[in-house]
Amino acid sequence: MIKTNPKGVAAVVDVFCGIGGMTHGFVKEGFRVCAGIDIDPACKFSYEKNNGTKFIEADLRTMKPAAIAALFPKDSIRIAIGCAPCQPFSSYNRLDRRAGQDLLERFGTIVRELGPEIVSMENVPRIIGRPVFKAFLRTLKKSGYEISENQVDCADYGVPQTRRRLVILASTLGKISMIPPTHDEKHRRSVRDAIGHLPAIQAGTYWPKDRIHQCRALSELNLRRIRATPAGGGWQDWPDDLLLECHQTDEGSSFQRVYGRMIWGELAPTITTQCIGLGNGRFGHPKQHRAISLREAALLQTFPRNYKFVEPRAVINQRQVARHIGNAVPPRLGRAIARSIARHLEEVA
Repeated sequence: MIKTNPKGVAAVVDVFCGIGGMTHGFVKEGFRVCAGIDIDPACKFSYEKNNGTKFIEADLRTMKPAAIAALFPKDSIRIAIGCAPCQPFSSYNRLDRRAGQDLLERFGTIVRELGPEIVSMENVPRIIGRPVFKAFLRTLKKSGYEISENQVDCADYGVPQTRRRLVILASTLGKISMIPPTHDEKHRRSVRDAIGHLPAIQAGTYWPKDRIHQCRALSELNLRRIRATPAGGGWQDWPDDLLLECHQTDEGSSFQRVYGRMIWGELAPTITTQCIGLGNGRFGHPKQHRAISLREAALLQTFPRNYKFVEPRAVINQRQVARHIGNAVPPRLGRAIARSIARHLEEVA
């Protein structure tokens, strides 16, 4: 556990914290996380309940760096971690990228003015080469940071997904690097490893002992489609009477991954904010005739089985919970980042 260092106490603030995927990784590795900051008030319950630290609802574009500095204990080794929302840079998103650029620029400004000893930034690899990312790296270099740029396959760190991420580690204390992979190809966690133990449910229902283990209802037509889909298959396996109009045109090749099923012994696809929709990707359950449940999505993201996403008697907004889960940094990746920083602190002690 990381508690002290001759240079001071290590303390963490998580900006763009969401429901706490990255924070949870640091908490599990023994770090003191002082607070998480996010603009979405719906993240507050889950963040605080599961991580035992305070959630601050704030817009990072207007929050003063001095207010963030005040969250750290005096004379601490300050660690700023953050994942500026990556959807604007994702291959799944065709929206204006200005919003994501603004937030990453703001993170750079916060780092420059706050001057934390250690910084970690996680995002999608597609951001590499973009002017806003180059400017972020220039800010770090001008501020005296040693920088480690890592394109990470999350499966190498126990995340049962085909999920690649860019992890930036930076330190003013000396050279810093990512720890080696913890899972080689023979020992990667599969879909079965993550969700194979959960009880069966039908489309549109939930398991009474866990309301988060619930999935969307399907129309009779979509039930026929999922029944006609083998493990690892998709709409290409359907008879003609089940095909959508878009599948029967030349443009249908751009929809290769929709309406697909996962495979028990393989990795899941990247879990997105739309991961509980059958028509949004290869999100069909490997065996049962439905899309994955919210709990299954969370487990594939490596949230613990008992992670709380809604208050006990609150109405569950499936779309909102799926968005929170899909947006999160997988906690197992968070732990790998935390271990990398812990090793660095030991090396510079």
